[in-house]
Amino acid sequence: MKVLVSDQLSDIGVKLLNEAEGIEVDVNTGLSHDELKEIIGDYDGLVIRSATKVTEDIIKAAKKLKVIGRAGIGLDNVDIPAASKQGIVVMNTPDGNTITTAEHTIAMIMALSRNIPQATASLKAGKWEKKKLKGREVFNKTLGLIGVGHIGRIVADRAKGMKMKVIVYDPYIKPEAIEKLGIRSVSFEDLLKESDYITVHTPKTDETTNLIDRDAMSKMKQGAMIINCARGGIVNEDDLYEALKSGHLGGAAFDVFTTEPPGQHKLMTLPNFICTPHLGASTKEAQDNVAKDVANQIILYLLHGTVKNAVNVPSISSELMNLLRPWAVLTEKLGRLQAQLSNSAIIEVIIDYAGSITEQDVAPLTTSMLKGLMAPILGDDVNFVNAPFIAADRGIKVIESKSQTSEDFSSLITLKVKTLEDENVVSGTVFGKDMHRILSINDFRLEAIPEGHNLLIYNEDIPGTIGKIGTTIGSHGININRMQVGEEKEKGQNVILLTTSTVVDDDTLKELEKLDNIFSVRRIDL
Repeated sequence: MKVLVSDQLSDIGVKLLNEAEGIEVDVNTGLSHDELKEIIGDYDGLVIRSATKVTEDIIKAAKKLKVIGRAGIGLDNVDIPAASKQGIVVMNTPDGNTITTAEHTIAMIMALSRNIPQATASLKAGKWEKKKLKGREVFNKTLGLIGVGHIGRIVADRAKGMKMKVIVYDPYIKPEAIEKLGIRSVSFEDLLKESDYITVHTPKTDETTNLIDRDAMSKMKQGAMIINCARGGIVNEDDLYEALKSGHLGGAAFDVFTTEPPGQHKLMTLPNFICTPHLGASTKEAQDNVAKDVANQIILYLLHGTVKNAVNVPSISSELMNLLRPWAVLTEKLGRLQAQLSNSAIIEVIIDYAGSITEQDVAPLTTSMLKGLMAPILGDDVNFVNAPFIAADRGIKVIESKSQTSEDFSSLITLKVKTLEDENVVSGTVFGKDMHRILSINDFRLEAIPEGHNLLIYNEDIPGTIGKIGTTIGSHGININRMQVGEEKEKGQNVILLTTSTVVDDDTLKELEKLDNIFSVRRIDL
């Protein structure tokens, strides 16, 4: 088996790969896209960090490739659908750099509060500006965390050690589960109003992009500070520039940017903005940890067929995988659908297996469902290994039920999700070998292919409404690929599931919502 290491990897990881009997390792970093494409066909495994871009055409050229291992969490640089289609396992190492990233956040809080970068530059320039560089204490100040996953919890723990008051906004975790951590759960509005410091600990998703924008900043305390060591684009950089320049916000510290490297960014002209070049995971300890993790995972998979920390296949034996893969894909899609139907923290999940599928071990399917349920919220932080643990950590009750008979289908999977505010039920099946179908969304009966960009529209059942929807979408240059229409007679309304050629942008979505007889429009990405 041949493995290519195409990005800089800690020596300990390369050593482990070299010492594994049956594996031949080539370390070849700094390859251009064309150079990688030319040689990738010779390799069974590929180890990357963030520099290598594993695009669809790279994957098509990788005829022998069985596994891609990322030494780190983020997988924005890997075309996961293309890899999955070609049967390539994609793995990451989600646990190796949590402490390092959390510590960097704390370091940024202190550096920002005490003007350490500015004071260093001033003193090195021969100045002595004690009055100008007066800082502030963090003692007894309020730290507001956006997101309280593994990294957020470590930051909270360290902040409490500095006697800060810690509050958190995380709509996907029950307030009771947050309060068990000794942290007060608040709304987003209250976090903005109460916090002296706000730190970001959430993946970048459609929901979190520009989460902290001009409107949010206007609600923050005069002199409050923002720290972002998570993902660029969660804080709107243009709006932040204006808030810092005006003096409304006291300062900001960024380790991440919307575009990396950011070049000569206008934020860097401001004296109350400090930054680092994405150093959150850049410690020797963290790099050693992720290098060891990815090397061991590659070895286990190539030599023994054992899957660990994969983001596109559950961790089960190869024999069972061949049988269950179509159903694992279905349950992950059902989970992803439910996540996008939910409006608040999920408290209970009930998954019902009916028919011949109950003859198999369905535990991996439940794990696939949980991964799909939490992926829109947590992104690459969740995989087929840690999904059940994250669900338990978030206080989500998971119930499995089985029925050997299914009236209309040889096998049927039904997923009910209860949140703090509502309850939704979806179901699906697999026709033939791998034809996945969604069969119901609450009272809406349909036969939909769970893929691509979709809109779920509720509208009054009045002639002409569907035509207006199609005209509006078409006027924005978006093609409708498929349409399913259902009627809820008791309510006198229709339910429409549209599959579109491209993502429906915010402006088009708002225009649809303003149409007469439209109750709601929701994007569903499958």
